[in-house]
Amino acid sequence: MTTDTRTQAAPVDRPGLRPGPRRGSRSSRLRWLLFAIGLVLALATVFPLLWMVLGSFKTAEEVNSPQLIPSTFTLDNYVYVFSQVPFARYLFNSFFVSAAVTVIALWFHSMAAYALARLRFPGREKIFLGIFATMLVSAPVTIIPTFIIVRTLGIVDSYAGLIVPAIFNAFGIFLLRQFYVSLPDELEEAALVDGASYWKIYWSIVLPLSRPILAALAVFFFLANWNSFVWPMTVTSDPHLRVVQLGIQSFQQQYAADWNYILAAATVAALPTLGIFFVFQKQIVASIKTSGLK
Repeated sequence: MTTDTRTQAAPVDRPGLRPGPRRGSRSSRLRWLLFAIGLVLALATVFPLLWMVLGSFKTAEEVNSPQLIPSTFTLDNYVYVFSQVPFARYLFNSFFVSAAVTVIALWFHSMAAYALARLRFPGREKIFLGIFATMLVSAPVTIIPTFIIVRTLGIVDSYAGLIVPAIFNAFGIFLLRQFYVSLPDELEEAALVDGASYWKIYWSIVLPLSRPILAALAVFFFLANWNSFVWPMTVTSDPHLRVVQLGIQSFQQQYAADWNYILAAATVAALPTLGIFFVFQKQIVASIKTSGLK
């Protein structure tokens, strides 16, 4: 009588094959942590805007209450802002100045950036370094010299005084130059072989390729001038030239306790900036991707 004995081999403990912590779980926890941090930052950013919009629909008795959602929605604040204050004039002044600065600045900045990036002439790098150095000087330092120049030119209390000093901005020239440097040389060489002038190359080749970066700069310039406060306050005293930010500031001085009117005016002033950002956000992202800072 035979007994069939089966020998089972004991499992070999191999340290190198021990199951370790899963990388997928760690990366998943990291993603959730980053998502939570981003959500908290987004809420902290959006909450003041939400408070402003909802507060603009509150009554004077309820505007200072800690309750976020008003118990009674009213449009009287907006009616008062546009009927008792020339707020439409303030909006027009801001739009006219911002649009004029944006169009003129993009025109001159693109030409200057093309010359500094694609043309060869003595002192080109020194000129660019001088323009770039102005970005290191804070704006408050240049207010008094700029005001003296504007007063000497006799354009104080005028649209020209609001528009001309805001045209020259080293940031636009710098960003456009970096974009033009990244363009292939073969495009310009082929156009030169065909007999095109530098102006023809700039107008027919460079500008069409610059649409994404020009769209992003247009948004930046428009928003910067729409939200401008210090320079319009310095160069103008005529109420008919008052821009929207100065209008809100004077409105606050006159009606310091009526925060419902102030919030309504601030909401109206913020709507164009939000609309422009949402419409052109793809161009802003595309300009960041294609700017090619070298």
